[in-house]
Amino acid sequence: MRIISGSHKGRQIFPDKSFSARPTTDFAKENLFNVLSNYLDIEGLRTLDLFSGTGSISYEFASRGASETVAVEANYKHYAFIKRIAVELGFCQLKVYKNDVFNACRKLKGKQFDLIFADPPYRLENIPELPALIFDNDLLAENGILVIEHPAGIDFSAHPRFKEHRQYGSVNFSLFF
Repeated sequence: MRIISGSHKGRQIFPDKSFSARPTTDFAKENLFNVLSNYLDIEGLRTLDLFSGTGSISYEFASRGASETVAVEANYKHYAFIKRIAVELGFCQLKVYKNDVFNACRKLKGKQFDLIFADPPYRLENIPELPALIFDNDLLAENGILVIEHPAGIDFSAHPRFKEHRQYGSVNFSLFF
């Protein structure tokens, strides 16, 4: 996995072989950030990365100049990896919390972020509840964007704040404004 752009552009990051997270592919990540660049400039934004896994998206936010990045990951091994890499890369604006995403969002209630990315495990049964979790807890700032990575079988298009769907290979992103 690599950082696509920003201060650490091209930097390779290697989780150990026993890592159980499924990182967003570099191809999908690059295309998603190209789409996002049409809507906002990440520099100076407050960002939230839910189900952080390897931290790939958090590192991308930090590398692109986000003023604050909060990463939430429940797995201790993944949490510790993200913390270690953040220190190695000098990303002092990246804060990592070991917590269940559903609990974390309730604790963060009212703390608003300009860009929220959620990449839940595809086997998670309550993926369709994620938009409500974000919006009911007032986590998305005005003019902010929520991106959810999800399996092909999930359709968010009926949600009132759904904006668009993008697919890159087997990776699906739904954007909400």
